[in-house]
Amino acid sequence: MPLPSVLASSSPAAAAAAAAAAAAAAPARRAARAIVARAMASVAAEKPALAAHYPVTPGSLTARLRLRSGETFTGGSFGAPVSTVGETVFTTSLAGYPESMTDPSYRGQLLVFTQPLIGNYGVPGREQDEFGLLRYFESEKIQCRGIVVSDYATKYSHWNAVESLSQWCEREGIPAITGVDTRALVHILRGQGSTLGSLSVGASVSSDVEWVDPNADNLVAQASTDCVRVFNPEGDVHVALIDCGVKYNIIRSLCAQGARVTLVPWNHPITDDLASFDGVFISNGPGSPTHCTETIEQLRRAYAVYQRPIFGICMGNQLMGLAAGINVYKMPFGNRGHNQPAVDLTTGKCVITSQNHGYALDDSNMPSGWDRFYVNANDGSNEGIRHVEKPFRSVQFHPEAKGGPLDTSFLFADFVAQARAMKAAGIPYIADCEPSSINVKQSATA
Repeated sequence: MPLPSVLASSSPAAAAAAAAAAAAAAPARRAARAIVARAMASVAAEKPALAAHYPVTPGSLTARLRLRSGETFTGGSFGAPVSTVGETVFTTSLAGYPESMTDPSYRGQLLVFTQPLIGNYGVPGREQDEFGLLRYFESEKIQCRGIVVSDYATKYSHWNAVESLSQWCEREGIPAITGVDTRALVHILRGQGSTLGSLSVGASVSSDVEWVDPNADNLVAQASTDCVRVFNPEGDVHVALIDCGVKYNIIRSLCAQGARVTLVPWNHPITDDLASFDGVFISNGPGSPTHCTETIEQLRRAYAVYQRPIFGICMGNQLMGLAAGINVYKMPFGNRGHNQPAVDLTTGKCVITSQNHGYALDDSNMPSGWDRFYVNANDGSNEGIRHVEKPFRSVQFHPEAKGGPLDTSFLFADFVAQARAMKAAGIPYIADCEPSSINVKQSATA
């Protein structure tokens, strides 16, 4: 019996045209990047490391951002009076700092906002939605290690704000610096790549820094739940959501489509329970995907026998790729913001997406049975993969946004609708296979 699908059929001509356009643009992009790299190297060779100073407001503590490469930025503190070290990254998002700061994908990082004015609408309260999720935050706490802004708004105004950004950072022990020339800082990060940074405040300002790379740790294990949780228990399709550092809006988006969502830890033995789920979803998460060897092995085993939909977002895309045999690499400075264009290679259509990642799949050599799904229209990096026969697919961007554009929110509807259609058609959960190939508890087809 053919697998039922609610996805629109793709146009071979459109897909071929999109692939040809992407291939034709690749040499020009590589040449442009090489020119920028040479220019930045020339500037770095001619000038000493930048040391920028901002006049601190009387009564305020001094804060200092120091990059491992030697550049320093001195400004004013508006967060907690503590010191921290993290990977310095930047986001081009214009709004949504409460959502960005609570996004688990920023765990272990110093977050630089390129939007000049930050804090002007304060911080909302901890109101919950109908699924028991915080309505205005993407997790229970601030996930980044510190924030860097050009101009902190000391006065805020918004109908649902309950405190200032400064008060929130102080309460959660997060250092924050204002008065930084974020344009100069981003030029440095784009030229040399994301680098470790030290953010120190007041009496803790010191030239002695112990540089510890957060990506050397398994940040997914730190961000993931440590127990199984169920959301929307009355849903008509049962989805397993592997928590690698999930954003709340991913859970909300699945529940809103009528799914019962069972959230499981990142290393949960999902292959023991495949016959219990109408679909498997892998979330976003922080750090390097190469630490998640247990998740990768579980997905590899699931690919062999599972016949229902599997979908991944961000970290989920990378883990699905690694399980399929695709390599992963660390990007120079990643893609973080709300305005990244991605081209659907099955239709040729371009969508504007929200993104937050520093690693990407190397899709130059796709394994048999897999194909590219989306590609970034700016830098040509991978934005998704799909299996050519089975209902397995993933995207690097965030269709749930929060904040950002909602161009691709339909992917949640497609995933749940496909799971629902396959359940109604009686498609078996598990394909016939050798008993030794996988350890799966069988159950009756729904």
